[in-house]
Amino acid sequence: MKILIVDDEKLARARLRELILQIGGGHSVAGEAINGSDAIEKTMKLRPEVLLMDIRMPVMDGLEAAMHLMSMESPPSVIFTTAYDEHALDAFEVNAVDYLLKPIRRDRLAAALQKARNVSLRQLRMINEARDEPSVRTHISVQLRGKISLIPVHEVLYFMADSKYVTVRTAGERHLIEDSLVNLEDEFGERFLRVHRNALVAADYVSGIEKQPSGRWQIVFRDVNDRLDVSRRHTAAVRRWARR
Repeated sequence: MKILIVDDEKLARARLRELILQIGGGHSVAGEAINGSDAIEKTMKLRPEVLLMDIRMPVMDGLEAAMHLMSMESPPSVIFTTAYDEHALDAFEVNAVDYLLKPIRRDRLAAALQKARNVSLRQLRMINEARDEPSVRTHISVQLRGKISLIPVHEVLYFMADSKYVTVRTAGERHLIEDSLVNLEDEFGERFLRVHRNALVAADYVSGIEKQPSGRWQIVFRDVNDRLDVSRRHTAAVRRWARR
């Protein structure tokens, strides 16, 4: 079984590598990654069957990385490694997601590798929501030619819903993702403003609003020529926001 070790601490990675060597039994280390973003890149390249992944890491944590990886056609199994206390791990046990509590013992690692299984996006979201401080994604993942492309959330100008897809608009590109505006608004509500039942705009990229001859208002952006209609239902709230 090919394993990718993901941890921002060099000693922790070395410890896991040594334990896997001791366990043997057909297990091998395919590579190492130092954070969630690096783990996604290495997974695309090395195609490991299992990720041994720490949760708390800089740049991108393990839970977010796992959420992005679930969009793969054949995602790897994930076993989380963590220094959380037992109480904080209740959500992992309730949602039947494998984890190893640091310091990791060889027999516990061997048992986890024996029963390594895939997790679902729903399981990961429920675990995140159960945290004392649920994390907000730093990136949006997009499938491009069978690979995962990461778009930093701070580069998104707006989200627009169309049927079962949502368009993610950046200054230079448009991408389609399978998500809902409700989920995106719940997660990124502080950064984005609802202007229509089918649109959320990034407040930082809005240069103003303009009234059209029809009486409707439109959002004007700083970096692109796109214009988005403001629905009658949201006009009052958007105008109040624009006057701040």
